Amino acid sequence: MDWYPLWNSLRIAAIASVLVFFAGIAAAYYVARLPRLLKGVLDVALTLPLVLPPTVCGYFLLLLFGNQRPLGLLLAQLGIKFVMTWYGGVLTAAVVAFPLMYRTARGAFESFDETLAHAGQTLGLSNLYIFWRIRMPVCRQGILAGAVLAFARALGEYGATSMLIGYTPGKTATISTTVYQLWRTNDGAGAFRWVLVNLAISAAVLLAVNLLERREKKGAAA
Repeated sequence: MDWYPLWNSLRIAAIASVLVFFAGIAAAYYVARLPRLLKGVLDVALTLPLVLPPTVCGYFLLLLFGNQRPLGLLLAQLGIKFVMTWYGGVLTAAVVAFPLMYRTARGAFESFDETLAHAGQTLGLSNLYIFWRIRMPVCRQGILAGAVLAFARALGEYGATSMLIGYTPGKTATISTTVYQLWRTNDGAGAFRWVLVNLAISAAVLLAVNLLERREKKGAAA
């Protein structure tokens, strides 16, 4: 059994999750502090990939980064190519997973008691110190849950990935695209094996989310 799809999926999901983690936290922090109208507009724009069909997201990415598109041609001159490459999968996974991290982090930040930050400011603490040593620890359970969900979404991504990077064994194959390819070629047993692998990983992710939620409830009760 060729384990490349598993390795590639984990690699793509891990890198995309790291990117989404910091981008989602930054976007959630600053958007939550904006005026209501502007916050509403940006919230819709940043959450849109969550409700769009993944193939539509992949189509828009092709319009932006296609080999014959201006941006794609410019990046190609710099040696960067997203179409039919594994790191193109990082791009698609990050796009579809970002809204989960953003929405969860924003909810955590909006529930934060701002009097704690004001108290830190009166003590002369910098905003950077308050963010990392006060705000983030208080919001950590929600943020960690968002990170886990974003990783799971990135790991299971198929629609946008198949549009942008396709399926090439040993190069761009992921678990999701491998399942479809094996099913399409009437290899039901092979597809079922990869389905079991995906189920095992998904169950582990859901268990992690449940444990985080349980810890958060115990912390709130205490």
